Amino acid sequence: MFYFRNKKTNFAAVFTNENRRMKKIYRANILYTKQKDCFEIIEDGYVAVGDDGRVCRVAADRDSLGWPDAEVVDYKDKLLIPAMNDVHVHAAQYHNQGIAMDMELLPWLEHYTFPEEAKFADTDYAERIYSRFISHLRRVGTMRAAVFATVHTEGTRRLMRLFSEAGMGALVGKVAMDRNCPDSLIETVDEAVSGMEQLATEYADPQSLVRPIVTPRFIPSCTPAMLKACGELASRYGLPVQSHLSENLAEVASVHQLEPDALGYGDAYRRYGLFGQTPTVMAHCVWSDAAERRLMKEGDVMVAHCPTSNFNVASGMAPIRTFLDEGIRVGLGSDISGGHDLSIFRTMVYAIQVSKMHYQRNHDMPFLLLSEAFWMATKGGGSFFGRVGSFEEGYDFDALVIDDHDLYPEDYTLEQRLERFIYTGDDRHIVHRFCRGKEV
Repeated sequence: MFYFRNKKTNFAAVFTNENRRMKKIYRANILYTKQKDCFEIIEDGYVAVGDDGRVCRVAADRDSLGWPDAEVVDYKDKLLIPAMNDVHVHAAQYHNQGIAMDMELLPWLEHYTFPEEAKFADTDYAERIYSRFISHLRRVGTMRAAVFATVHTEGTRRLMRLFSEAGMGALVGKVAMDRNCPDSLIETVDEAVSGMEQLATEYADPQSLVRPIVTPRFIPSCTPAMLKACGELASRYGLPVQSHLSENLAEVASVHQLEPDALGYGDAYRRYGLFGQTPTVMAHCVWSDAAERRLMKEGDVMVAHCPTSNFNVASGMAPIRTFLDEGIRVGLGSDISGGHDLSIFRTMVYAIQVSKMHYQRNHDMPFLLLSEAFWMATKGGGSFFGRVGSFEEGYDFDALVIDDHDLYPEDYTLEQRLERFIYTGDDRHIVHRFCRGKEV
């Protein structure tokens, strides 16, 4: 059984080994990260997957697995890695991907993003854009995503249905906001609560790959009454929370004015039950100070690092090494359409490059290793969805098979082959995709 915990923990998966039957065994060159500072590498290894879609065992030889009658799927010299996880993306901004990059955050929202999101009142338009978005997400190997929809209940419902039909995992948020946005996107608190409760009831199965997530857009667009209602919904239904935190200096200044009694941006969320009281992911955190980071650590709040977006809308560079050193969980987000690239593989590269820019300014802040960026994209970010992002026993078998034969010389190690694919490969090299044991 899969369930949500409400206090200072991520989602936890509870499962039993009783009566678990071997479903399939996959043979390939296996790479994953148990810890962020190194790869687990098994050349010509095997992953055994149970009929519940979870990993039973990983081994270097077939005989040690047992189950002699199990089907073996042989991917020969290809790479087998965990699938990607995107912990911050705006599905309704997909149509604007790669355009409208000439403004900072708040003007960008006013002139580009809000007008586009208003179009999602038309459910046919919503379904058309959302279908393209999910198809692209699948293509680039992202099997789980924490997704912002819009304020529109029916459009959000259709997005959740499309994810379910695709067999991909998602936490989908009907956005809540009732100030500092166009009239076409404002809902009353009662309207917002009604819509969110409908979705929470319809997608109540805790084992579902697709679940709702409470999504106040950010404090500047939510009145205290709306924030309070969101916190109460998260508590009542045991739902996770996603929003934005300390992305832009003008935004941070706005929060100080709107919430003068709060000690900071994160504390403002905390006062409304939206900062770790249930599992929480906050995007960006570029300007989070030491006090805010302590609150994040105390509440086990995950950072969604979105390097392309931070550059494109001129927000700054998030100090990811600081977060990791302080024990704060970090995942990666594409943040379409502030970000311009839906690929989490590319986002890994951008995250490493941002860390190298920090390193040039401060040599006491070492830049990210490839294994650390990979861990954030897989096990780090995957932890927000449950036991996801690794090939350890009991983890969901979310996986990608990479055929990189045209990318590497014969003398490359497996780690070098993976690195080259991350930096120079593309979705054409992904030949199989799995989510919870089923090929997508």
